[in-house]
Amino acid sequence: MKFAIIREEKNPPDSRVVFTPEQCKALIDQGLDLVVQTSQIRAYRDAEYADLGVPIVDSVQDCDVLIGVKEVPVDSLIEGKTYCFFSHTHKEQVYNRKLLQTILQKNIRLVDYEVITDGEGKRLIAFGKFAGMVGAHNALWTYGQRSGSYSLPRLKDLATYDEAVKIYRETPLPPMRIVLTGTGRVSTGAAQVLTDMGIRKVTPFEYVKGGFDEAVFTQVHSFFYAKRKDGKVFDSVQDFYDNPQAYESDFHHFLPCSDIMINGIFWDNDAPAFFTKEQMRSEDFTIQVIGDVTCDIAPVSSIPSTLRPSTIPDPVFGYDPTTETEIAPFQSHGVDMMTIDNLPNELPRDASRAFGEMFMEHVLPEFAKSKSAILERATLTKDGELTRPFEYLQDFVNGG
Repeated sequence: MKFAIIREEKNPPDSRVVFTPEQCKALIDQGLDLVVQTSQIRAYRDAEYADLGVPIVDSVQDCDVLIGVKEVPVDSLIEGKTYCFFSHTHKEQVYNRKLLQTILQKNIRLVDYEVITDGEGKRLIAFGKFAGMVGAHNALWTYGQRSGSYSLPRLKDLATYDEAVKIYRETPLPPMRIVLTGTGRVSTGAAQVLTDMGIRKVTPFEYVKGGFDEAVFTQVHSFFYAKRKDGKVFDSVQDFYDNPQAYESDFHHFLPCSDIMINGIFWDNDAPAFFTKEQMRSEDFTIQVIGDVTCDIAPVSSIPSTLRPSTIPDPVFGYDPTTETEIAPFQSHGVDMMTIDNLPNELPRDASRAFGEMFMEHVLPEFAKSKSAILERATLTKDGELTRPFEYLQDFVNGG
């Protein structure tokens, strides 16, 4: 098989790539037939690949497996190929219905990174850690812009995360209270940034009790933000994941004692939202900034004020709880929403390197096997049809 790293064509532009120049060279030296499609926006320049002997091409028509990051525009899809990218379709995202329809029409085999898992359902490859890192940084950047009490640069304006850490050590922070949701890759990355900023981590019980004169954060999993509708004791996080429809929100404990919320969960459409629009109008709602890394768009979302994704050039919009509409950011009567949906692109070189390592370890060897359970689980479409695990998407495909 011949592999190609394709250029990213989605708008807004994304400068991440699956393999760095050094990784491409190592794979070619090991015998992989690999080319890189020319790109003017990639974090690694064409010359950086060419200098290491990596072939740079304009057309990838003669390649078998086309590897990208974000969704491929429907007009650029090549019939009969195998594609690997984040399609954002398996949760029936309406904005990508046409993409999935076209993939089926063109007999494309789609391998979606978001559902590449091991036998126990654990994801093997993701940008989640970097999404969490940038999301946490941007949430704190937003609070600084809003309060005027400190100033941080944007990560997009720094070469590496190491530069940010040096700045954190020189930036005194005021007392603030931050609630971070989730325990996976995203929230782990967010927690790393908060810790690198010198913010003390406290237990959820300590956090709710309060009395702090310094910046603190707490990290909560579903036990702390959900409860069973039938009143039974919450005794299994796994049951929450398996039966989210049986639960309702119990997040209200954190609403009157938080300045910033960073949302780092993977949200199921059947799971409860953290709070309602009505609760956001209450005097008990003190959250001023929400960094929604999850970024599911309302009304089917864990955060009702995530009206749209924001962008790296324009990262924040305001939400007026009274009118339930978008307003300009940094106003006292609004909640500032940071909802960028391609956060790792603010650290594209660091994120690409880490992603490439995961791909090389967990995914690439599977293509050499006559039958791969990992690839089968992650293949949404094949031969013009949805595969068995994703047949539930047929009504979605037919719906428009």
